Amino acid sequence: MGLDAVNWDTYWLYVATEAALSLSPGPAVMLVLAYGLTQGARRSLWASLGILSANGLYFALSATGVGALLVASETFFIAVKWAGAAYLVYLGLAALLGRPSPISISRAAARGGSPGAIYLSGLTLQLANPKTLVFFVAILPQFVDPRLPIGAQMLWLAAGSVIPELFILGAYGFAASRAAGLATDPRYARITERAAAVLVLAAAAMVVSVSRS
Repeated sequence: MGLDAVNWDTYWLYVATEAALSLSPGPAVMLVLAYGLTQGARRSLWASLGILSANGLYFALSATGVGALLVASETFFIAVKWAGAAYLVYLGLAALLGRPSPISISRAAARGGSPGAIYLSGLTLQLANPKTLVFFVAILPQFVDPRLPIGAQMLWLAAGSVIPELFILGAYGFAASRAAGLATDPRYARITERAAAVLVLAAAAMVVSVSRS
């Protein structure tokens, strides 16, 4: 990963593009906001790590060319999209109905919201959002210089994707947590939980709206 393995002008353009897309309120941001509201900033980081783990997998698929084959498969695209949306709808409805869910409020005991469950929901969300794979297949190759070592460039590009998004998602989770200081008060807990459920259902709607074009 030498410094001479990257076209730095192109690289910083890529980092800026990735950061701008991460800042936009997509499904990943909605999920992190939901956890920030109900579980706090620290636990919302587990959702961010799950999201970034899925990004890493999609990045690897794109780099090896497998991602292009998956994007070309309409059956794969539709199946992934609807499976992910169904999972998000389940999370959202469970919270709305007051049933145990990873986004249920319980900052102390975290009933139904263990780090593993939160991580899994972030991973599932991002794997079920085919738009992420489309991004890496369509956008990533434009920032690869064929005159330079491909492997080293991929490592640098992966770092330029994961690190900014980790800080951005972490900031969203922190902001949501600060805004929900009254969440643990029984008078407001259900309101906050329902707001989180709406955010997750909005994420499901965004996943469903994704098309291959």
